[in-house]
Amino acid sequence: MLLRISFSIVLTTMLFFFFVSNSNTASKPQYDLLIRNGLVVDGSGTPGRIADVAVNGDRIVGIGKLKNSSGAREIDATGMVVAPGFIDMLGQSETYLLIDPRAMSKIMMGVTTEVTGEGESIAPVNERLIKEQEDFNRRYKLSIDWRTLGEYFSRLEKQGSGVNLATFVGATQVREYVIGFDNRPPTPAELEQMKQLVAAAMKDGALGVSTALQYVPARFAKTDEIVELAKVARQYGGIYATHQRSEANALDESLAEVLEIARRAQIPVEIWHLKTAYKKNWGRMPEVLARIKRARARGLDITADIYPYIAGSTGLSACLPPWALEGGTEKMLSRLKDTSVRQRLKGEISTDSKEWENIYLGSGGAPGVLIGSVINRDLEAMQGKRLSQIAKDQGKDPLDALFDLILADHGQTEAIYFMMSEEDMRTAMKAPFVSFCTDSEARANDGPLAGSKSHPRGWGSYPRILGRYVREEHLLTLEQAIHKMTGLPAKRVGLRDRGLLQTGSFADITIFDPRTIIDRATFEMPNQHPEGIKFVIVNGQISVDDGKRTPALAGHVLRGPGYQK
Repeated sequence: MLLRISFSIVLTTMLFFFFVSNSNTASKPQYDLLIRNGLVVDGSGTPGRIADVAVNGDRIVGIGKLKNSSGAREIDATGMVVAPGFIDMLGQSETYLLIDPRAMSKIMMGVTTEVTGEGESIAPVNERLIKEQEDFNRRYKLSIDWRTLGEYFSRLEKQGSGVNLATFVGATQVREYVIGFDNRPPTPAELEQMKQLVAAAMKDGALGVSTALQYVPARFAKTDEIVELAKVARQYGGIYATHQRSEANALDESLAEVLEIARRAQIPVEIWHLKTAYKKNWGRMPEVLARIKRARARGLDITADIYPYIAGSTGLSACLPPWALEGGTEKMLSRLKDTSVRQRLKGEISTDSKEWENIYLGSGGAPGVLIGSVINRDLEAMQGKRLSQIAKDQGKDPLDALFDLILADHGQTEAIYFMMSEEDMRTAMKAPFVSFCTDSEARANDGPLAGSKSHPRGWGSYPRILGRYVREEHLLTLEQAIHKMTGLPAKRVGLRDRGLLQTGSFADITIFDPRTIIDRATFEMPNQHPEGIKFVIVNGQISVDDGKRTPALAGHVLRGPGYQK
């Protein structure tokens, strides 16, 4: 009898554990995240399809009909588009991510990856370069504790970032590091040092070398110097990216230089924020694109990108001719205090020229210049105002108002310049080798960046394209636009396993409502998030959840092809 009771207890126990075990197995989700029933537009340019997307960890592990599967978190994407996370082909957030790692304005418009480093890059830095940025660093309490790109990457990884970040090393940066801000060529020894700095940055993970040749001191660099630095980047598998020397009156000569650098260095080239600026050059975009097409047909690997606005943005001091900027900030400010120098400046700025980019005159003067952001908090009321209005309010000549504002903000003011045509922008947007960028930093309405404004492109570029130019105007198909935001830029700069929704890729995903997506940012009131971005996933972590930012800081540092641990 005792043996029979013991056997019954054992059997009951075994059956209990068998059913509990099977119950747990059946109820345990197969995936960390399961996105159901969305229109999956995978970034390749091919037609979208209704499908489910499964994520485990930081990778996509399945795409298709997964109706019998389950996820620890499930998102019903019925009626929505499921796309790769948008890639900003040129941003400016390298320092801003250290100030506010959330990357609010970028992540809230669906950007999961930013490429940066336009001429001036985050590294290498020395004491001279740190001093040039001391006003900015003081306002935002930013300590510069790195000197190399590798050290910057280490700091960013330790702190965390809302978006993935990849960067070029700037040819301007290494010139400033070695030569400073003087108008002269490097000596052979100095050029060798610049080449070694580029090589070191490539080993640290730079994507390539970049220039911003419109600006001082980059403008002082000759073509031969740039070719030598580009050759170093090519040795490590990198590409050359450029804000070319002229986007306006000397555009023909500037484009010829771009093609010459590509040919002589045998390196792929990306032309950043392609434009035909100033009214006298409007209508020339078809001609520029045709010239790039002919170069591509000859075997040169040339691509470009644009942002979807007719105004650009750069420092207010860019209104000054190159000689007034030579030597750095303190020398520039000293010149502006001299009344005789001011008279000379007024004459040159009021005269059309091919010798330098007269952005003030090219924007139609003071009415075409809008103050974007300032560093001096006492000047914040001027943000969002036209220079013409500021001059009127102050009872000043517009150029005196410009000079005085540069002085008051210690050369740190950013301005918006209305200088392009809508038709030229649309023409470039349709070219198959043109991708998209913001050319803007990540901003926020709260936290340490509160109070500062910027260009609306930093808040609304991608929703603007999808809402205005895809849904409303049918300038591009949905698939074409998303390809230009994802697969095309990822391939261009060599971002492995990103830019496409496919099994094995990193789970960078943006989910939006194609019926409502639109930008809300304006030039006067840029700090407004768009509508229609529902979910943003960065490396498998939900960063925007039903339109609301989560605490996730899931971005990775993305290193280029020459990276050596």
